Amino acid sequence: MDIPTRAQIVRWADDAGIPVAAVLPIHYPRELLRACGFHPMEVWGPVGVDTTASSAHFQAYTCAIVHNATSFLMSGRLDVASVVLIPHACDSLQGMASVLQDFVETLQPVHTLYLPRGGRPSDAQFLEAELRRLGGALAAHSGASLTDDALGAALETEEEADQEHAALALGRDRIALDDRSFFTLLRSREYLPCNRFVELARSAPRGEPPADGAVRIMLSGIVPEPMELFDHLAHAGARVVADDLACCSRRIYPTGTTGDPWRRMVRRLLGSPPDPTRGTAIAERARALVRRMREHQARGLLVYDPKFCEPELFDLPILRQRLEAEGLSLLHVEVDLAGTLSQQAMTRMEAFVEMLR
Repeated sequence: MDIPTRAQIVRWADDAGIPVAAVLPIHYPRELLRACGFHPMEVWGPVGVDTTASSAHFQAYTCAIVHNATSFLMSGRLDVASVVLIPHACDSLQGMASVLQDFVETLQPVHTLYLPRGGRPSDAQFLEAELRRLGGALAAHSGASLTDDALGAALETEEEADQEHAALALGRDRIALDDRSFFTLLRSREYLPCNRFVELARSAPRGEPPADGAVRIMLSGIVPEPMELFDHLAHAGARVVADDLACCSRRIYPTGTTGDPWRRMVRRLLGSPPDPTRGTAIAERARALVRRMREHQARGLLVYDPKFCEPELFDLPILRQRLEAEGLSLLHVEVDLAGTLSQQAMTRMEAFVEMLR
């Protein structure tokens, strides 16, 4: 499939006169950014960045995404963005926002979004107030008129793209693409305009994906970088039949049912699947994982994380116990966001696939 690159979309936005918003992981209101005149482009690292600059501000055991993204920004490679948005997915990202706002001179303003860790009425009220605060700051920067009508129109466009994203993520066995091609398509939601993503999602070839007797596994964690991960898993004889990735299936947002666009955004964000970065109870997350693994006949769960991802690490011991009680295996692999996979990581994944076989 001919999927535009991030660089091509940056050029498209520049030619169209649309300012770019660089957005860190994980949950944020795309529709609010679009209603304020911005095109969101997500930053999940990237891989292979020299982290010397960020090392002056963060401990060595800080999440690799924070190290890579901070160094990427400080090197000037995010100068194409007019604003930076950092949601509070974890303490490391909150720390990144504080450092950039208080100690590093950036070309663009750095905005934050604090997400509640529950679904109580008070959490919804807090999130709505946060979204209104953020919307006011973004509109002031862009000069856009942020009206309920504009926000409602952006919501409908985003919900259409989210529905196509969900159909892909939940229907892996009906898409005739190899794993790397499939997840490249799924992750293009991170930066493509909605209409372009919808077009590509609907044109994805339907049918049985390549199988060849591969071991069926489910992939969890934050982000599958470097993407050569999928080549290695295929070489080891595995196929990813479902995912619980923060950049993919954890962002299956429900379609809104209320006419108030602010409350609709709140319900969408709070209605996403179980996620440790949102404070979901481990038992609830374990039940959801077991259910999806059974539905897709996955024999094991590969949790693939950048090093020092605290929200993921907190869940692992109990999550492993719950899955093993159901007769399901779990392998946790921590990686640097480097340009290639380490030999140790490849060997452990090969052994895991062989054990499942």
